[in-house]
Formats: sequence, C-alpha cells, structure tokens
Amino acid sequence: MQKTEIIEFLQGKDDNWLFNEADRIRRAVFGDEIYLRGIIEFTNYCRQNCYYCGLRRSNRAVQRYRLSHEEIIAAVETAANEKIPTIVLQGGEDPYYSAEWIADLIRKIIDKYDLAITLSLGEQTPEVLQLWRKAGATRYLLRIETWNRENYGSLRPGKRWEDRLNCLKVLRELDYEVGSGIMVGLPGETLATLADAIIGLTELDLDMIGIGPFLAHPQTPLKDKPNGSIQLTLRTLALVRILNPYANMPSTSAMECAEKGARLAALKIGMNVIMPSITPERVKLLYNIYPGKNADSDASEHSIPAVLEIIREAGFHRSLSKGISPNLIRRHESQNILSK
Repeated sequence: MQKTEIIEFLQGKDDNWLFNEADRIRRAVFGDEIYLRGIIEFTNYCRQNCYYCGLRRSNRAVQRYRLSHEEIIAAVETAANEKIPTIVLQGGEDPYYSAEWIADLIRKIIDKYDLAITLSLGEQTPEVLQLWRKAGATRYLLRIETWNRENYGSLRPGKRWEDRLNCLKVLRELDYEVGSGIMVGLPGETLATLADAIIGLTELDLDMIGIGPFLAHPQTPLKDKPNGSIQLTLRTLALVRILNPYANMPSTSAMECAEKGARLAALKIGMNVIMPSITPERVKLLYNIYPGKNADSDASEHSIPAVLEIIREAGFHRSLSKGISPNLIRRHESQNILSK
C-alpha cells in the first residue's frame, strides 16, 4: 500500500471496506480468540520529562509510589488465579530499581508461575536488556510514539528518535518479541507523518504494535491541545492490521478513556489483545499517564470481568494461551530454514 493510498484511507476513503478487511485478516490469523495481558504498573517515578505524559519528572502534583517484590508478586498471583497467562511489568524510567533487582524479580516470578513476562521499562543499554532476557523476560514494549524526528525531540526533551529506533533493533537482536507503537493526534503530527509512521512500523516487522489516541493531560505542557480523533485512530489501527497481519495488536485502555465503547470498536476492526490492569488498588489511581487512566469512574470498566464482557460482546472468546506472536514464529521458522 503506497503512502498516497494510506492518506486517502486516513481521510475516510472507504471505512466500510477498511474495517471489514482488517477484521477479516485478524480472523484468518487469530480466529475468534483474544489474548489477555495483565499489566502491573509498579512505579510511577520517571526520570524523563515528556510533554505528553502525566508521570513526567516536572509534574509535582503526582503522588509517587514504588512497589516491592512482594507486592508485585502478589499482583502476579492475582493474574495466575484469573488464568491470565501473560503479565506486563510496566513503569516510568525509575533509576531507583537496579537492573539486577528487575532481573531477580523476573526469576522469582518464573520460578513460581508458568507465565510469559513482558517488560515496558523504557530505553535501556544492550547489557541491561540482555540481562533481563537471560533472566526470563521474553517480550519488550517500547513505543516510538511518532515517526517525525523533529517532533519527537521537541516532545521528549533531551531524547533522540534515532536512539529509540536503535533500542528496538537491539531488542530484535536479543530475540525478544518486540513491540512498539504510536499516538494518533499528537500535536505537530499530520496525516502525512501518520502515514510515514504506519509505513515505518510495518518495515520494522514488529511482533506487537500498540496504538492509541493522544489524550491531553491537565498537568503537562500539552494540556490545552485537542485530543486525538477516535475515528482517525480506528482507521490507523485497521491500516496497521492489514499491513501487519501476524502482529499482536491490543485494543488499548486509552481508547476507552477517550470514548466509551471505543475499546469494543477496536476489537471489531482487527485487534486481538486486551490488557486489564492488575496494579494493586492502593496505588492504581496514581498511575495517571493520561486522563482517565485507572480513574475511579473507569475502574470497573477496566476490571477483569468487564474486559471479559467486552470480549464476549465483540463476538470473540478469551484465549488461555500465552499468545506468542505468529510473526515471531514465522521469523524463527525462516531462520531455521536458512541455517540448514
């Protein structure tokens, strides 16, 4: 699909075909099963100062927290008891936790539970990423957010787009299942840069792709900017699904925070993953990266029972599988063939 055609679809050229085709492709690859990933947001400290994130270093209004090994493992047990086969350890870039502390946590979880472990802990050195891979983590999420290098630098002070991209390449070399993604409607973006992102993500041959709308947080420099369009986000999701049939793609909590029912809509147009938060209740409300994230009014909507109801309403079934990316399986098979 050429860039001009992608832009036409983003403009609304044929939503009916676009959404039906994305749904057809996900059914052909994943059937009617939805993978569950339980997210444990174990720290809301962050050394970065991203303009769009409520956890940014300069936000003094945030009540900060950190969880212990014991608290995290108790949350993991909740996931295990609910038969959620994958957990995601997510947090701000918090230097309080050493690389070995994280590695030890990974080992403790694997020793006790038969679960897949995904990490979402920002940019790290190759040595740290290798340590965590050897400890037993198999997946890593690192969203690049935009394909506009200049915009990236202005919205993430002191950070370089090229470094983010290089970290994704290192993750691939270490044989992680690699995930990335973007925000739709981020200030400074256009349909042309969004089309570039769709093409760029596809060229990375990712195992997981996460996309959601930009949501303006009231305690950030972007507080007065308009939120990203849900309709444009749905079109982006559908296009990415069509171009990446074997990637795991979540219907994100940001969708539901932006518009009630949007998470269900995303499942119906090609998404195959849903990720309830299993962060302990005493701190869940404090992980407020965007408005509505884990908020009181939305807590029941993002609970495990509510997520299972969304899956049922969409006409699918929950999977008890760890949900290894078909893209990773295909890549390994290709490598095995070439090595013979």
